[in-house]
Amino acid sequence: MQDITYCPTCGSNEIKKVRRNWTSEYQGKTYVIPDLEFHQCPACWERVLDREALRRIKASLPPVAEPQLMARTA
Repeated sequence: MQDITYCPTCGSNEIKKVRRNWTSEYQGKTYVIPDLEFHQCPACWERVLDREALRRIKASLPPVAEPQLMARTA
């Protein structure tokens, strides 16, 4: 994970790398990704995710059905 030295939202230089459980809701269900590493700003609470964090979050969600994707693009 690349170190981020300032918050992209508020510009604070207090942003820190943290490792915490990530809780999210998707289609009415709550998902918890344990021990996820990401950057969080204590000034505005912005969270910045890298590719690995996004991959772990995506892997914990149910797959989107192919017909739904095609219906949206048609």
